[in-house]
Amino acid sequence: MSSVTDKKLIEIKNGGLGEKPTVIVIGCERNGILHACLFAEAGFKVICADNDRAVVDRVSKAKVPFLKNEVEPILRRNLTNGRLKVVSDVENASTQSDIVIVTTTATMNEKGKIDYSNMERMLRRLGSNLHKNALIIIASVVGIGVTENTIKEILESVSGLKVSADFYLAYSPIPFPEEQTLNNLANCKRIVAASDKASLERVSNVIGAITRLPLIKSSDIKAAEAAVLFEIARRNANLALTNEFAFFCEKTGIDYLAVQNLMATDIGMFAQPALESENEHEALQMLLEEAETQNVKLRVSAVALESNKETLRHGVNLIREALKSCGKALRRAKIALLGASQTPNMAGTPKNSVKAFVKMLETKGARPVLYDPYLTRRTVTDLEQTAFKKSLTEAVEGADCIVIFTGHDQFKRLNLRKLKLLAKTPAAVVDFEGILDPKKVEEEGFVYRGFGRGVWKK
Repeated sequence: MSSVTDKKLIEIKNGGLGEKPTVIVIGCERNGILHACLFAEAGFKVICADNDRAVVDRVSKAKVPFLKNEVEPILRRNLTNGRLKVVSDVENASTQSDIVIVTTTATMNEKGKIDYSNMERMLRRLGSNLHKNALIIIASVVGIGVTENTIKEILESVSGLKVSADFYLAYSPIPFPEEQTLNNLANCKRIVAASDKASLERVSNVIGAITRLPLIKSSDIKAAEAAVLFEIARRNANLALTNEFAFFCEKTGIDYLAVQNLMATDIGMFAQPALESENEHEALQMLLEEAETQNVKLRVSAVALESNKETLRHGVNLIREALKSCGKALRRAKIALLGASQTPNMAGTPKNSVKAFVKMLETKGARPVLYDPYLTRRTVTDLEQTAFKKSLTEAVEGADCIVIFTGHDQFKRLNLRKLKLLAKTPAAVVDFEGILDPKKVEEEGFVYRGFGRGVWKK
């Protein structure tokens, strides 16, 4: 098979300056928008399609709830010059190019099982207008075997075409989309996988046009799916071990960060202890469900997942303990949560763990309020019961406990003396990000607590 698109991609690979093909990006959430921006900046014409009209309307106005300062100017520029278009008709969009990037994700249902129904519905819409020579690239994380079984079967049955004979199918996932920025996505070593040589060559040319580092190529899609899930599981296990050591340090009066500085192990193995985030639960559940199907027990992965879920409860206990040292109860205490965005110093989406953490505090009778200099009330709609404050002063005034939830630089430079005048003393500071000097915090009369900072128990 050969097409005009193939020739254009060969020109791109060889440094040619000819007209670049159009790229269709399915999904206007973070993963999709980042891809759309990278392709548009690389000179491609891009159509970003999403069935959610509210999302389409927002992106059409160059508005996104993440990385606003980085992404919105690029969206605005490319919407204005006509290089980028945002539409709600997935079926029609898919007919306008031979290259389709699918960023629709799997979700987890109420029973804690992986649900591919949203992706399957989108694939059926896509398949109904699939034509010969099209290249479909799955850019979201899926379970082992899903690309060559579920996705392939849906596309072939709806379109009447066959993979490798009539169209191309490839896998090039983004493992941690909630953490991606335009820069690190363009500078990551990215997997591209396809079961036949022609598909692998085409996906390599497409993804290679927006990445600066060499690609990791594979003709084994199942191995690529497994590699991504294993990496997520490994990181989750590392976090569980880190948090476990941090909890131990708290009980034994050791400062975990002091221990960390003395360790010869690669710092990536034992990073900063952190509140559990739900962003990786879906991927881990994919792996665990496949293991269950194969009657294999992934004990470490399962225990790590449950262990990391416990850190939210531990965070609440740290606050309760700090308040107790102030002679106060958690019930009716005003808790000022500072920071909620996923990425420090950027207007990103709120951390998934924020909603769960706030709910846990409210269940205990506390009165949490939230302040983040990079977020607005509209971006934290999931926290309707939480008072979102417009200023640091408003959030901290009358607070019984001040919690560092996201490590923005602004919070590293807090005027502790001023905060003491605003807070309801005696007051506590609980630093989940490890950005404050415990000694300075206590010198100002606060009770300090932090993950793994067992030596600081006034």
